[in-house]
Amino acid sequence: MEQQDQKHKTPGQLITSLLEEKGWTKRATATILGISDAALSKIAGDKQAVSAELAVALEEIFGVGAEEFLRLQQGYDLARARYASKPNPKRAARVKIHSDLPVAEMISRGWLAVDNPKDIESIDRDLMRFFRQSDIEHVVALPFAAKKTNQDEPLSLGQLAWLYRVQNVARDMLVTSRFSPHRENEVVSKLRPLLASPEAAREVPRVLQDAGIRFLVVEGLKGTKIDGVCLWLDDSSPVIALTMRHDRMDNFWFVLRHELEHVFRGHGKQAPIVDADIEASAPIGDRADDEVVANAAAADFCAPPARIDSFIARKAPLFPERDFLGLARVLGVHPSLVAGQIRFKTKRFDLFSRHIVKIRSSVLPSSIVDGWGDIAPIGD
Repeated sequence: MEQQDQKHKTPGQLITSLLEEKGWTKRATATILGISDAALSKIAGDKQAVSAELAVALEEIFGVGAEEFLRLQQGYDLARARYASKPNPKRAARVKIHSDLPVAEMISRGWLAVDNPKDIESIDRDLMRFFRQSDIEHVVALPFAAKKTNQDEPLSLGQLAWLYRVQNVARDMLVTSRFSPHRENEVVSKLRPLLASPEAAREVPRVLQDAGIRFLVVEGLKGTKIDGVCLWLDDSSPVIALTMRHDRMDNFWFVLRHELEHVFRGHGKQAPIVDADIEASAPIGDRADDEVVANAAAADFCAPPARIDSFIARKAPLFPERDFLGLARVLGVHPSLVAGQIRFKTKRFDLFSRHIVKIRSSVLPSSIVDGWGDIAPIGD
């Protein structure tokens, strides 16, 4: 078969050149190909595409590979599409958003008011409303600064979405008391008796409300691994939000006391402090100073580390249950809190499993909740 040079840019140009080279008329050629004169004229003028079947027929009469006709046709079609297509910088932003953000989950949970999950324009508009941005591209490159437990990792879009939801709900919450950092001892003393039973945790929202602290529970988006956040709506309006992704009494109190310490020390006023995957985070000595302080306060509140360390040193590796329950009674806390600390320190998560109790059902009824089927009402 003849080899063609690269001077032809379209299949029509190649066909016209071959007809001139052969000295054939379009009418005769059309008859041989089994198509009308008008059809061949359109093909030669690049007004009708060359199909695979026609490319094979052209190969037979001209001796030029069918692949060449199809290559030129594909290149011509692509060039036309690029010429006709308007630049759309939003495409890359949309790919990033729909890859990194659980849009469908946000719609199902009522965070986005979108009727048709395939209506991209509607999703764009509501995402801009949700994130308080003027352009969908700004959502991808959010300038929102937020500190995270692991200082080397930025927040993901999913984590940012949770944080924005917390802020949106918290803004509509009312508090009856003005917050004062000097009330820390008073608040902690009111919370401490609640460590005796999981049911007593229903009093937590009231205690924090009386101290001028907004408290809410917002279920995390899938894969975000957030435990809690400390943020401020203004210099005198602190907010504590938990995900309660681990439905355990020991985890609830540790995370709550951790965030409470942030609040009373004024941490997070410049940017929210998001605590993600607290149980799997780095040892205390490798953490930022404010995290060291918050962790120490939480551990001491739940079960003083010195008492836990002493118990482990004296009783390992058997940990008699009678002695374990005795320690919980002496400390005046539910056994779940002592068990949680021992399990964490020894990495023996098989220990005291029957004393690890759930607490979510005690906390949610008295709290502002967004998740598990409930949608927190917020204003526009």
